[in-house]
Amino acid sequence: MSRVSQPWPPVPVEPAVPHPKAPVAGTELGVHFGECFGCGDEADAGLHLRSTVGEGQVVHSRFTVTAAHQGAPGLAHGGLLACAFDEALGSTVGNLMRRPAVTGKLETDFRRPVPVGSTLFITARLDGIAGRKIYVSADGRLDAEDGPIAVSARALFIVVGFDHFSNHGDPQALEKLAAQHEKNQRERGDWEINP
Repeated sequence: MSRVSQPWPPVPVEPAVPHPKAPVAGTELGVHFGECFGCGDEADAGLHLRSTVGEGQVVHSRFTVTAAHQGAPGLAHGGLLACAFDEALGSTVGNLMRRPAVTGKLETDFRRPVPVGSTLFITARLDGIAGRKIYVSADGRLDAEDGPIAVSARALFIVVGFDHFSNHGDPQALEKLAAQHEKNQRERGDWEINP
């Protein structure tokens, strides 16, 4: 049985041009929120995903699968791998486009098992924009930047205003997020929450 792949992006798009103040290639991206399960340092069982801006419209991310991340014995949980791609793709959108956006759709393609102890190297790229929609995709390679592709993903992010977070989020967590952004701006000159 052959699988028919849908075109990506599925609609006509304009090029996704990174913001003029986007971090330059080689920039290590920090934690956007300490309690974030994807990149935060305060979530003990979190992914602790780390990212670096690549050339063009690319962000390279990596995370090591621990025993806390397993589903089947000795293997990463599929939902957790989807979470890693959501974080990597979201980091690409947020840092390169410098606009707050949320995941609208995430599609993953699991190609091979990802064992506990392995490191997944994720390369995410901007694919295009259509109005408030930003299309991105990524490949995750096993144990090396040129290793075999274990997981691929593509996603649609929707640009939102900060009121999306203030209307639906926890006020105390938002205060922590604002403090993290102030710290990041002082230390690295990061982008404003709603530029």
